[in-house]
Amino acid sequence: MKADARINADFSRRVVIATDRMFWMPSPQMGVERRMLDRIGGEVARATSLVRYAPDSRFPTHDHDLGEEFLVLAGIFSDEHGDYPAGTYVRNPPGSRHAPYTAPGCTILVKLRQMPATEHRRVVIDTRTARWQRGDSDAHRRLVLYLASNGTELVTMERLLAGAALPADDCPGGGELFILSGSLADRESAYGAGTWIRCPAGYRRAALTADGGATIWVKRGHLSAA
Repeated sequence: MKADARINADFSRRVVIATDRMFWMPSPQMGVERRMLDRIGGEVARATSLVRYAPDSRFPTHDHDLGEEFLVLAGIFSDEHGDYPAGTYVRNPPGSRHAPYTAPGCTILVKLRQMPATEHRRVVIDTRTARWQRGDSDAHRRLVLYLASNGTELVTMERLLAGAALPADDCPGGGELFILSGSLADRESAYGAGTWIRCPAGYRRAALTADGGATIWVKRGHLSAA
């Protein structure tokens, strides 16, 4: 990959991608494929991607100078620190190092080189067993995965029952949303499972409805300095 690769690198624009319509692209490592959502750089890049590991595949030991954040979407992702089944959220802080692999195969949503150098705490949460809280209504549940100490970044998993809605949001620090199951709709369009939406800082996101219910991963407040 070119050292100056740029994919959806204009963070002042809203981006909507139906990721299930994208081709899987081979990575330099055998058995590992990617769908690149945004990227600045070559093989060492600020990046947001879907990554798919074939059964019994692995990636060489490597460092995360500016951190790694991932959510396991399917299968079991592993490294020398443990096994992470589907539904596990992990933050490996800047300076961390690991050698990932998988026995059954897996797919992850991963973000690279997007943490401040001051972040030091590793986070591992099994969202299947964690305690969810009431969200904006009785039909909305929220699980906080990460909240920055200065309050600028918030990462959550959210469940909306059939007919529930997310109110409009001014997104002062921007945000991202990935639909894990179900679908959402606003006044412009409908968005199915696998849709990734990135809203720039200052964008006013319209209210989103979930007529049949939905589960989503959401990241807020982290794009003001992108």
